[in-house]
Amino acid sequence: MKSYFRSEIEAMSGYVPGEQPKLNRLVKLNTNENPYPPSIRIRKLLADFDLDRLRRYPDPTADEFRDAVASRWGITRDQVIAGNGSDDILTMVFRAFAAPDLPVACPEPTYSLYPVLAAMQGAPVRRIALQPGTFALPDDFLEQVRGANLLAIARPNAPTGNSFPLSVMAEICDRFDGMVLIDEAYADFAEDHCAELAVSRPNVIVSRTFSKSYSLAGLRLGYAVAHPQVIAGLMKLKDSYNLDALTQAVGLAAYEDTDYHEECVTRVKEVRAGLLKELLNLGFEVVPSETNFLFAAPPGGDGEGYFRYLREQAVIVRYFPGPVTGRYVRITIGTPEQMQELLTVTRHWLSGR
Repeated sequence: MKSYFRSEIEAMSGYVPGEQPKLNRLVKLNTNENPYPPSIRIRKLLADFDLDRLRRYPDPTADEFRDAVASRWGITRDQVIAGNGSDDILTMVFRAFAAPDLPVACPEPTYSLYPVLAAMQGAPVRRIALQPGTFALPDDFLEQVRGANLLAIARPNAPTGNSFPLSVMAEICDRFDGMVLIDEAYADFAEDHCAELAVSRPNVIVSRTFSKSYSLAGLRLGYAVAHPQVIAGLMKLKDSYNLDALTQAVGLAAYEDTDYHEECVTRVKEVRAGLLKELLNLGFEVVPSETNFLFAAPPGGDGEGYFRYLREQAVIVRYFPGPVTGRYVRITIGTPEQMQELLTVTRHWLSGR
């Protein structure tokens, strides 16, 4: 059959999302979903929601939600854009700043969507290897990314879970001659964040998602903060009505329930600390995490074997094949009960080797 696709689309591989398996007695720890339910405020909102609103188009720019974000960040609405998940934001950014003559740079390993979005634009990608073992940025990172038009950095990084020093991020933003996208999908679980860089630098975009800390992966809501001129440019690229009325209302309710959000984040971090201690006691090599997951290599480095054994026991984690990542699995932080099930199966696997 003759193909009518652009050559870039014909040649590329699409992004592969985390598996959504349908197994009995499943312990699902592979896609970094929050194990706790969303804010109870959402239940009341949905019960009282005026269904007549659904026959009308939603606010195309989600102004009420953007105002709430702007208020918390101490900025103005024209510095915020909302999206159908932060992936929607990333798509806008790559449309705006990536092209065959406008290269993209990113660390490696990192969020695997970045190269896919670059391929959609026909943009070459420079993948900068992180330091082995620590997954820190190399000392010559700025030299290696020179000439790119867009630099995408997940902070904390995925799938490794570690962060990069804020002082290093500030230096990168000041010295890189292009747009810096800082993907802060996991920032709520981290020790610090890059909000100030987006507010104070004209070449910085910071994106956030409601999928992780707000327990709303099924809703699809994200936003970005940047200079007003950058936001105005991204507004040209978004879908006309990229956020439906329900998402805007539910997202606002969750965002305003700060006490519950803080409680959930604290619980995840406490369970993360407990799992880290247990895995280290079992001889695992674990990357220090500032996310809601751990990147862990079992004794002997047989990440694939460990992944497959867990799966046979209906415990699903994420495995990333490759010479660097193949030693590890990525384990989402679940409930204490889920972590105990993971550890029980892990001990069985270790005892049988």
